[in-house]
Amino acid sequence: MSDATDAAVAPMRLYDTARRSVVAFEPGPVVKMYTCGITPYDSAHLGHAATYLIYDVLQRRLRDRGHETRCVRNVTDVDDDILRKARELGVFYLDLAAEEMHRFATDMDALGLLPSYSEPRATSAIPDILGFIGMVLDTGHAYQAGGAVYFSVSSFERFGQVSHLDRATMLELAAERGGNPGDPNKKDPLDFVLWQPSAPDEPVWQSMWGPGRPGWHIECSTLAQRELGETIDLHGGGSDLIFPHHECETAQSEAATGATFVRHWLHAPMVRLDGIKMSKSLGNLVFVHDLLKEWEAPAIRLAVLANHYRHDWDWTDRLMPEAAARLARWRAAGPGNAGLPETRAALDDDLDTPAALAAIDAAAGAGGGVSEAAALIGVLI
Repeated sequence: MSDATDAAVAPMRLYDTARRSVVAFEPGPVVKMYTCGITPYDSAHLGHAATYLIYDVLQRRLRDRGHETRCVRNVTDVDDDILRKARELGVFYLDLAAEEMHRFATDMDALGLLPSYSEPRATSAIPDILGFIGMVLDTGHAYQAGGAVYFSVSSFERFGQVSHLDRATMLELAAERGGNPGDPNKKDPLDFVLWQPSAPDEPVWQSMWGPGRPGWHIECSTLAQRELGETIDLHGGGSDLIFPHHECETAQSEAATGATFVRHWLHAPMVRLDGIKMSKSLGNLVFVHDLLKEWEAPAIRLAVLANHYRHDWDWTDRLMPEAAARLARWRAAGPGNAGLPETRAALDDDLDTPAALAAIDAAAGAGGGVSEAAALIGVLI
């Protein structure tokens, strides 16, 4: 049951990365959202699940409030990482992408994620990407050098408006995250590539700037605007994407269109194992498909949502037994709407999923049925 007809319902409040504070989130009837999806060269892990479950719960509460949500989640099926992995395995990069996309979809479906409004692939948008790069060049914010096209960060005075990082930190993160600040063709080490020549064994497309392939950041700007228009209500992804990816997306998008690209930035936390962030490069991963062999999907969802999205957290062996016990208590409480107002209030308060789970715990402990409150966070009992 929606509470959208209650005129007294207070606005939802969410942390905005760019404004660095919790602010009212008051979109129109249709909420346009974009979340950066996977680069499909390996299986989905708990870090992926934590990210996409946050936006899933957000959508559920927005729909409960009476909104229509259109959440686009892209697939980066051509970039340095997938091409490198395909080269290592000796397979065609799109075959690798297809296999991992199927595995990812199976895992996310098992976790009960709402279907995406659309799930466009970067390789589906090459003509759109070429047109977008042309727009950036036409506005004077990009230049050609060495067979590539680069965005000029010095031409865009608001560069840094999302991350608020100093130049030294930007350079450090660019070096760590594929920004290649040592590229001799760049006028500024922080300039980033929009179009680049392909290596001999890489896919290649023709362009007016020479044969090559798109840069990473331009793919998301193009797909977001193709699917949702110039301005998006909410954009997100893992917090490791704030810089350089989302900073660069914002700069090139606003440089090309002159319009606000994103009204609200919401980023998901990093999940650690033994105190170290889970990452494919380190190999310290807990895979969703492995957890599903031993535990029910709703329990996995509860284990993740027991942590607030604003804070990085650690995966430990105790989380799944605790989540399974919680699920059993909720099921024993049976159907009903006990705890629903409190659950709604917790989600409206910066998507406080730990408080929402605690509210449902209290309602179940008091003997009330909690099926409606549980469904609001995607747990069907």
